[in-house]
Amino acid sequence: MKPENKINVLECISQEMRDVLQFQLQNAKPQPANSDYGTIRQGYIEERKYWNSEGPEMVETQSVKIATKYGETGTRIYYPQHTTRATLFYLHGGGFIVGNLDTHDRIMRLLAHYTGCAVIGVDYSLSPEARFPQAIEETVAVCQYFHAHAEDYQLNMQQIGFAGDSAGAMLSFATTLWLRDRAIDCGRVAGVLLYYGLYGLRDSMTRRLYGGSWDGLTQKDLEEYEQAYLATEQDKESPYYCIFNNDLTRNIPPCFIVGAEFDPLIDDSRTLYQTLREHQQPCCYQMYAGTLHAFLHYSRMMKSADQALRDGAGYFCRHLD
Repeated sequence: MKPENKINVLECISQEMRDVLQFQLQNAKPQPANSDYGTIRQGYIEERKYWNSEGPEMVETQSVKIATKYGETGTRIYYPQHTTRATLFYLHGGGFIVGNLDTHDRIMRLLAHYTGCAVIGVDYSLSPEARFPQAIEETVAVCQYFHAHAEDYQLNMQQIGFAGDSAGAMLSFATTLWLRDRAIDCGRVAGVLLYYGLYGLRDSMTRRLYGGSWDGLTQKDLEEYEQAYLATEQDKESPYYCIFNNDLTRNIPPCFIVGAEFDPLIDDSRTLYQTLREHQQPCCYQMYAGTLHAFLHYSRMMKSADQALRDGAGYFCRHLD
């Protein structure tokens, strides 16, 4: 699509979303052109420091490294109280190529605080050094480890959930399907919180009309993330990347599906919701008006981001035994 035919997104977003963009612009630290992944990742970590401060205090946090067939995978457990009803695994976003436990620390703290459940962040290996399906397999190994050692960490692993934003939402849902399809028991999956994920669409109306320098989600950007993540051309059709190639007609846990109104990926969320609803699978779709992709990070400034986390937490808790 010619650029002049695209929607002028920056004229449509909410005032609080504009305030975030203005703050980002005023505090931006330019990166050299053609930066390598290490430089890009460090820049992302530095940029997220402000947004991750002042999160809720936990009774305890604990870092645990889990042995997998790929080596060690780092995790961080957030305990909002001494005894919890369930354990929620969080997969961070970042296009599969950036992000870690620190860049999403406030999000995980808020989910732990609002659910009253333990939250375990999974520091999966990033692409392109690690390619599909390594991040999924690492997450499965983490779940299996904590299921086998629940008492050692004072975790309730009888009921679990998955949550993630953007690429982390895809990884959360892909992990859920991986466990189901292979009959791996890590506890009952009580709910999945999917914040503005991508689920395998090759094209859509919103992918054409939205996306720009403000969100790093132009068609070129999306293609580069995909190329970094996938190992082969055939992986594009894998049921754990193109989620719509999996069986979505049975045994899907309750899904809270979130869309950001001016996100080029919002059609992925709408399509997932419509598919699940058509097949009577438990799901809920919530769109947050005036927002851009990645708005969940900005809860220090955006009431809608905090509300989205509260809404997801409430949904998860309502589906616990």
